[in-house]
Amino acid sequence: MKAEIFTFCDFAQESGGKLTIIGTFDTIVSKNFPCIHPQLSVVIRLRFDIWEFVNHTFRIETRDLNGELNMETISGNVDVKGVGNATAVSHLVFSISNLQFKSSGVVNFVLYMDDKELTSIPLYIRRG
Repeated sequence: MKAEIFTFCDFAQESGGKLTIIGTFDTIVSKNFPCIHPQLSVVIRLRFDIWEFVNHTFRIETRDLNGELNMETISGNVDVKGVGNATAVSHLVFSISNLQFKSSGVVNFVLYMDDKELTSIPLYIRRG
């Protein structure tokens, strides 16, 4: 399995197997800290090979550079079913409201599949 897309955006939805992503970004700028970001979406597109067409567990953890968790872990299951192709995709779309940041820095969003780290992306928090 591999992650084809892992991004932050203003809005995302999945409908009928199609994924819509609007306003992708990797940086939040705030004049004051602590700050609260009203809403963002996390979007993941996973591709599975035919031998991976089973149920998989996932979790997303967020850690700052000190290793501290920034929000509750997101977790669940992905039941991968093929439609006659050698690969299949699954989309994970999450909206997160009122995400609080104590200071500027970097928060890493880490994706685990079946308890193994698959990939991660940074979210930069800057004073502006």
